[in-house]
Amino acid sequence: MNDEELDGLDRALIQALVIDGRAPFSRIAEVLEVSDQTVVRRYRRLRGAGLVRVVGLPVGSRVGLFESWLRIQCAPDAALPVAEALARRPDIAWVTMNSGGTEIHCMTRARTRRDRDALLLEKLPRTRRVTGISAHTILRKFFGGPDAWAGVDELRPDQIAALQRPPAGPAPERYVLDAAESALLAVLGRDGRAGYPELARATGLSESTARRRLERLRDLGALFFDVEFVPELFGYEAEATLVLTVPPARLAEVGNALAGHREVPFAAAVTGAASLMAVVVCRDTDALYTYLTEKIGAVDGVGQVEVIPALRSVKRAGMLVEDGRLVDPPPAPEPVRP
Repeated sequence: MNDEELDGLDRALIQALVIDGRAPFSRIAEVLEVSDQTVVRRYRRLRGAGLVRVVGLPVGSRVGLFESWLRIQCAPDAALPVAEALARRPDIAWVTMNSGGTEIHCMTRARTRRDRDALLLEKLPRTRRVTGISAHTILRKFFGGPDAWAGVDELRPDQIAALQRPPAGPAPERYVLDAAESALLAVLGRDGRAGYPELARATGLSESTARRRLERLRDLGALFFDVEFVPELFGYEAEATLVLTVPPARLAEVGNALAGHREVPFAAAVTGAASLMAVVVCRDTDALYTYLTEKIGAVDGVGQVEVIPALRSVKRAGMLVEDGRLVDPPPAPEPVRP
């Protein structure tokens, strides 16, 4: 088997990680009914080949991040350099090139309002060959983040149940991270399966304290583990962003409907002329057409729909994408240069 081929066990392992990215390999092996060594070997091959990454990410609404969806228009020869510069920023989670290669979409996760405004009001407007910017604040997520996308479907219901964690309990809407927790998240943002000795060194805590802090952040709903993989390996070749116009009285109803579609890994209410955006992943363009006509068309309350195909992923959940493979981001940010 070469590095870019997945068999049933590989796909089952990836789904297990989607359910719980920090599940012990011994537990995953028990559920998949294989040896611990087999699971470790498979994971190392998939990660080493850049086909899968597990990352630990903060839940923005719980820790006070300023999250926005940006649409950036560029001259054709400037789009790729601008997209790559944005992808190197640690406060940018996702970057795609869209609309014939002249529009960039990205998700910001700024820690302060000042950081967000500096990007929107200073850096991007001064960036050469950027011709337009629209910023849409994420108001409410209907699906995404801690929610496990249903696009991977290899495990039996009993196997899924054996891997699922209890849902996060009630907690204050905002949780203020201290310096040690911020350092912990910085490590997990590069490798969600980093060991406790590494987390202890990065935070200055003992291994047992680092373990307790991590579990506490998960229990409070302030931390989740995301699994990124190459969608084409699962047969998904068409990705697009939908921008939907929905009246305020129907927004929650339509958003929840989209959250129940297996084609949708992310859906959120946003500011702007159109009030809802969603990322859609389908097998091919024909399947995308079927989704639009049969599923979106059947949702009451949807007015206009703009379909924006994604041409290229530059960054996914904090991981850079190079030649169709996931690679670690650089340790230090490089700003968008004018």
